[in-house]
Amino acid sequence: MRQRGGGGARADLPAFRLAVALLRPLMLLLTRREGRGAEHLPASGGFVVASNHVSYVDPLTLAHFLVDNGVQVRYIGKESVFRIPVAGRIVAAAGQIPVLREGDASAALAAAVDAVEAGECVGIYPEATLTRDPGLWPMRGKTGAARVALLTGCPVVPVAQWGPHELLAPYARRPRLWPPTRVQVRAGPPVDLSDLRRLPLDADTLRLATDRVLDAVAALLEDIRGERAPARRWDPALHAQSETGRFAPVADDRARAPDEAPGGERGDRDHQGDGENHGTGDEEQQA
Repeated sequence: MRQRGGGGARADLPAFRLAVALLRPLMLLLTRREGRGAEHLPASGGFVVASNHVSYVDPLTLAHFLVDNGVQVRYIGKESVFRIPVAGRIVAAAGQIPVLREGDASAALAAAVDAVEAGECVGIYPEATLTRDPGLWPMRGKTGAARVALLTGCPVVPVAQWGPHELLAPYARRPRLWPPTRVQVRAGPPVDLSDLRRLPLDADTLRLATDRVLDAVAALLEDIRGERAPARRWDPALHAQSETGRFAPVADDRARAPDEAPGGERGDRDHQGDGENHGTGDEEQQA
C-alpha cells in the first residue's frame, strides 16, 4: 500500500481505523475487487473523489479502494445515518460529514471545504442519491462536488464503480453473500476545471463543472462495462420520479447515439435546475 503524505488533522482518526479493521475483512470475504487508476490519486493535498452511485454498499467498496492506496476518505452522508445507535457514533467519530436531506446544506459544504483545505480527501456522489437511470448509468447531478472544487481549487478525481449492485441491489434489504461479487473500481485523471475557476461561481459555471465531472465518471464506466452510455443523462424530474428514497421504475425512452460522448452537451441541457438545495453530497449515502 502506498503512503500518502500531507494529510490533514483528521488523517488518522482511531474511529476510522476501527471501521477499517471491522469492515475490510468482510469486504475481502464478500468481494473480488479489481482496482485501477490509483496513480491518479494525489500523493498530497486535499482533493475530492466523485463517484457514481449504484448501491448502498458502494461507499464501502470505494473506501476499500482508497484505503488500500493510502487514502482516508471523509464522505458526505445523510444526517439520519448519524442517528443510528452505535454505528452513527462510529460514523461521526470517523470524521464523516452529515448533510440534511431537505434544507440548508451550507454546513456540510463548509465542512467539506475545511476538510479539503486541511489536506483531506472528501468523497462526494454528484448524483446525490442512488441513480434512477434504468441501466444504472450516472444520472443528472447536483453541484456539490463542483462547488467544493471551485471554492478550494482542489483536484476532482472521477471514479467509476461497477458490481456493488450485484452484492446489494438498489434499495434491497438482503445482500447476496455468495459467491464473492466482482467489484471493479476505476479512477481517472483529475477533471480539468482550470478555465472555470476564472468565471463567477454562478449556476451556469456550476452546471458546466458538474457536467464535466459526470462526463468523466461515465467515460470510466463505459470502459469498465464495454458499452456506451445513453445519449442523454437520465433526469428523474422528467419522468415524475422522486428525488430521494424508493422510486417507481419507468421505461427508458431515450435514443442512444453511439457516436457521441456521454453527458455534457447532450446529457444535461434539458435539466431544469437544482432548486434551492444544491446537494452538497449524497443525501442517501450510507457512510
